[in-house]
Amino acid sequence: MSGTLKTSWPEVVGWPATAAVTHINSDRPDVAIEVVPVGTTLNPGYNAKRVRVFFNAGNSLGPVVDTPVVG
Repeated sequence: MSGTLKTSWPEVVGWPATAAVTHINSDRPDVAIEVVPVGTTLNPGYNAKRVRVFFNAGNSLGPVVDTPVVG
């Protein structure tokens, strides 16, 4: 990517969480990716080196339910 780092991945909504993590990692190997079931209580705060992938825990494949973003 010509100097601009990707900060969101709307294309992975609906994908299995594992596939989304692989895709995000290929774009941004410099960030830590957290895979989080929907409804989990998280500590607030922005982190420029983190991407959270929220998935539907009711399904064993865990489809991504929200656009993952850096922060």
